[in-house]
Parts: sequence; structure tokens; C-alpha cells
Amino acid sequence: MTGTRGQNTEDRGQGCCRGFASAMNPILSAVFCLLSSVFCPPSSAFAASPGSVQAVYDVYKGGIKIGQVEEVYTRDNDHYTLSSTTRATGLLAIFRPGKILISSSGLVGLKGLQPLLFNDHREGHESRNRRAEFDWEARQLTLIQHKQRTVVPLPEGTQDRLSAMYQFMFLPLESATTLDFPMTNGGKLDIYNYRITPGQHVTVPLGTFKALYVASVPEKDASKTEIWLAVDHANFPYKMVITDGDGGKFSQVLTKFDLVP
Repeated sequence: MTGTRGQNTEDRGQGCCRGFASAMNPILSAVFCLLSSVFCPPSSAFAASPGSVQAVYDVYKGGIKIGQVEEVYTRDNDHYTLSSTTRATGLLAIFRPGKILISSSGLVGLKGLQPLLFNDHREGHESRNRRAEFDWEARQLTLIQHKQRTVVPLPEGTQDRLSAMYQFMFLPLESATTLDFPMTNGGKLDIYNYRITPGQHVTVPLGTFKALYVASVPEKDASKTEIWLAVDHANFPYKMVITDGDGGKFSQVLTKFDLVP
């Protein structure tokens, strides 16, 4: 990922067999909140948004399918819950049978989602589990990883890496050209910088759709993040591509999208 790094407590270990889980990290981390000016913490009143969303993505590495992500968003008045389950597919499933279970819950207000709790659970790799607790009154973010608790300042508008994807549904992005945002994955808190290009299109198995194109600000030897938001479908991320410094590509493509008002 690119951007100005904030508090960082994440272990960046290497390993070929960890490639599937590592691929999920940049893909999910690339989905984020936007424009600090519109990310003020929500008030008790809540914005109009879907009552529920079910989404399925296929994940590819270098054009080869390596996994599938199933997500469910549910809203109950001014509260939301989010769950994401990632599974390896094909031969990789033999070596990586465990699932990645990610959840986010919190409040819904005029400015969108305000996370209260984030969990990232890795079956078979429990030492890599992460958790984030948001204390908006005290303006503190507690990061829990490897049985260590780290408390850092909680910037206004911070999202977790799962809620960030669904925060797009609440934002008026038509006239936006740049974005800067804070986001946590439970192990660290980072600040990212991106650009928005309107009037684009994205093609996925569901068809071709009008899109906003969101891309990371170029940095030397850094990975590049690209996201296509379907403007006629609640600005939902229909496709994401991460290109690492060596040119390797990871992509996440929407194959199912059910929205209930």
C-alpha cells in the first residue's frame, strides 16, 4: 500500500505459503474511507443507506483465481454489522484450508459508518489475529495483536479496512478529485492518499458499469492501488487491483451483488 504511514505494529513476515493471506491484506486494505472533510464522526441521526448487502468477490493473482470472498452488511436502524469470509480455492486450498474471518460493527450516522469494534481472525494462524477497539469519546484507538495492546490517538473519521468498503455508499463523491484518509487493520493505523477520476467504466462478470476510478498517488518502488466504484450501484467497489513494486498483480472482482433497501 502507498501513503503516509501512521502508527504501525504489524508483523511483516515473509513466506511463500502465506501468499494467500498476504494477498488478502492489500486487497482488503485498499478499500477505504474518503475525504477527511466528509468523514466527521456521525451524529445520532443516521443517513439513508441499504438495509443489507450481500457481495461475493473472486480473488486472482497474476490472472489465476486463488480465492473467494463472501461479505454481508446488515443495518438495524443506527447500528451496522459486517462480516467477511475469505477462502482459498483450487490447489491453494490444499495448503491453505483455513478461512480468514473479518468482522466490523458500530454506528450509522449522517456521515456514514462509525466503527466501534473490528476483528481479524486467521484459522490455523491465530498468532496473526488482530483486533481494534474504537473509543470515540476518549479519541483513542486500541490495537490488539500478539497479546499486545497498543493505544494510539483516534483521528476523526477513521475506518477499519472492512467498514471502509461500505463507507463509499454514504459519500457524495461525484465532485471529489482527491482523498486522504485514516484506516486501521487492527495491527496499525495508516494515512493514505488517493486520486479520483470520474466518467470511467468497469467490466466484471455482472456486466459493464459506469464507475469512479480511485488510484493511489504514485510513489517510487511502492505498490499501486486501483478501485472502480459503480456509481449507479451505491458507489460499491466492483473491482480492485493491487500492483506490487515488482509488477505482480492481485485483483478482486465482484461476481454477486444483492442490495436490499
